[in-house]
Amino acid sequence: MQTTAIRRSAAPVALATALLAAFLVLFSPVSASAHDALVSSSPEADATIDTLPGEITLTFSAELITGEGATEMVVTDADGVSVTDGAAVTAGSVVTQPLVAEAAAGTYHVIWKVVSSDGHPTSGEYFFSVTNSTVSTPTAEPNASESAAPTGAPLDEIAPSPTTTATEAPAVSSPSGLVWPFTILGIVVFVGGLGAAIWLLVRSRRKAGGADSDSSSER
Repeated sequence: MQTTAIRRSAAPVALATALLAAFLVLFSPVSASAHDALVSSSPEADATIDTLPGEITLTFSAELITGEGATEMVVTDADGVSVTDGAAVTAGSVVTQPLVAEAAAGTYHVIWKVVSSDGHPTSGEYFFSVTNSTVSTPTAEPNASESAAPTGAPLDEIAPSPTTTATEAPAVSSPSGLVWPFTILGIVVFVGGLGAAIWLLVRSRRKAGGADSDSSSER
């Protein structure tokens, strides 16, 4: 009789233990986190691809909650520069993040955060590599001298050489308006001087002739 009473008193304790274990399994954080699992990604984690794709997609095991700040994704290159182009878009259990059109080769880092349908936020990160760059090389701009020259014109025809410029320079000469007055003045001076010399010569000879005639008459 005493043994039966002990067995009956132990039955409620076993039942309470089983209910507590079921409660912990159903409502524990471990059980809730199962709804937040990342099923697949494109590009995949640790993958090596040719060039950076136009977008990254993450697929989860359950439908995600949308709203301001619910979904976030950051993608950076090897220098830590962001390559995202706009905000991530959530559609059901898929998150799409647009990326820039041009990106360098190297390792890329993806960090994401979502909120599952049960309201629990979850996050994660992974890496992938890109082998080829899609950054375009800037073209050199022409300088001012090249843009001013006509297309197809040789350089030696555009600017004259220093020798040609010196040969073609006109010689400096006196204006013709100043030559004639000095010429006429020189002729007048020369003729006047010549006339004065002849007059003095004639006068001196006349004086000499007069003196001779006076001495003859006295004799």
